[in-house]
Amino acid sequence: MTAETDSKFIFASETPKLFPGDAFFELAQELNCLISRRAFELFESRGFAHGHDREDWLQAASEILLSVPVDVAETETELTIRADVPGFGEKDIEVRVAPRSVCIAGKREVVSGQKHARAMYSERRSNQIFRVLELPSEIDPDRVNATVSGGILEIRLLKVGLARKVQVLAKAASA
Repeated sequence: MTAETDSKFIFASETPKLFPGDAFFELAQELNCLISRRAFELFESRGFAHGHDREDWLQAASEILLSVPVDVAETETELTIRADVPGFGEKDIEVRVAPRSVCIAGKREVVSGQKHARAMYSERRSNQIFRVLELPSEIDPDRVNATVSGGILEIRLLKVGLARKVQVLAKAASA
């Protein structure tokens, strides 16, 4: 691995810090509360047995949030993010951007065909997604294009601070 791929690997695996005032802070807080409540329910169901905090938290998070794998590509002028969002349509997903980060959030309605059946076990319970990515370059939050097709969300972000070529026109001299 080169230093460049090492830094990209770190970029993809880091958890960004969110602060009040961030475009997605409130949503992250709400989801954190849901996960905390569910983790406590799991702790309670074990008879308040200690030593399983991490397991309880990870199980709660996996029940509440669907994993969203992403690929990030960069060119001289833009960043492209592709995220796997199977079963989510354009009305289910919200993309929020800031100059150095992107938040992908979504919730889909789960329609059950069996109204009287009780689930004994389910790995498909998650109907929400939430992923915050820190970006390697500053982008223009007003120039973002996001599309969903075939379970893939594609977000195209234009970088800021790039020199643009300006066409110079000759002006006739006035006498």
